[in-house]
Amino acid sequence: MRMMVADWVGRIIVCLMFGALCMNIVQEFMRTGHITGLLLLAGESLVIVLTLARRRATLVDQSVPARIVTLVSAAGPPLMRADADVAALAPDMLTGVVLALALTLIFSGKLTLGRSFGLVPANRGVVVQGPYSAVRHPIYSGYLVAHIAFLAAHPSTWNVVVFAIADGALIVRALMEEQVLAHDARYRAYCARVAWHLIPGVF
Repeated sequence: MRMMVADWVGRIIVCLMFGALCMNIVQEFMRTGHITGLLLLAGESLVIVLTLARRRATLVDQSVPARIVTLVSAAGPPLMRADADVAALAPDMLTGVVLALALTLIFSGKLTLGRSFGLVPANRGVVVQGPYSAVRHPIYSGYLVAHIAFLAAHPSTWNVVVFAIADGALIVRALMEEQVLAHDARYRAYCARVAWHLIPGVF
């Protein structure tokens, strides 16, 4: 019963955070017409759908560190600010194209996961096909690229700090997920084939 309540509380929090992100991005788009923020919003929208439809996990890391890391990493996008008063480091069209490419990877990863998608480190089924044949966390790889593109469009000190903390937590979360999944023999065999966590040839 407690796990079920915690699961639904998590789903509600994700929806509320997405609502805050929507308001900020739409307001910025109405002021400037810039598409970079809207593309980021499109990527985050699938999180809501998959969070609500996800299957129950067979194993969940319920530790306090896992919950903190998940919260910090998930809070990044809703806390960012699309500030039209800060000069962009690159044209909106360029950052939009880079973000669109990142979203292609994110959508591909999320659609491949389907109902196995989740936030807190857990085993909701081992997925090894699609972009997962190249790296263990293609969705997180896409997030990192998307966030870099958004920062180039809105390089405020606030955004730099938020994403440095959130994306640092995202990397830790990826490693914590691997620790949970390592209990599964199929996942251990998968890791033997796919060595890279996020960036092929680098990490």
